[in-house]
Amino acid sequence: MSEPKTLYDKDFYLWSKQQAEALRVAGRGATNYPIDWENVAEEIDGLARSERRELGSQIRRIIEHLLKLENSGAIDPRIGWVASIEDARNEIEVLLEDSPSLNTEIGTTIGAEMKRGSRKAIGELKKYGEVDPATLARIRARTYAADEVLGDWFPPEPPRGAE
Repeated sequence: MSEPKTLYDKDFYLWSKQQAEALRVAGRGATNYPIDWENVAEEIDGLARSERRELGSQIRRIIEHLLKLENSGAIDPRIGWVASIEDARNEIEVLLEDSPSLNTEIGTTIGAEMKRGSRKAIGELKKYGEVDPATLARIRARTYAADEVLGDWFPPEPPRGAE
């Protein structure tokens, strides 16, 4: 195990999880300090959960906009969708620099966020009459690999016949 300060600087997520467990262990021991060990540990653990939620939120945003790029013939919003994807990818890059152990959560998080991102994309596309049964089935069946979500990948432009 790394020194706590060193790990804090290198991987905040892992540090938070380790510190929460250390506090729980310490709380089960005898001490004269009036510390609410379990709740302090829970708050530290909450910091780690917050980092994981942030990863999920950014991945969900990317999925939503990738699906809209793939399934919408609209021209005007495309620039905004691409910008949002690029911004979310940058946010994830910073998050992973601060907490590299979150890399182990990426595949699971993409899987978990596909349904939520799909639901959001479907809702947005429905507002503009862009969801027919085939599109709905295509969106629900779509999955993304980590390199599609986090890399430089963008879907090809859809055919422009449905504008």
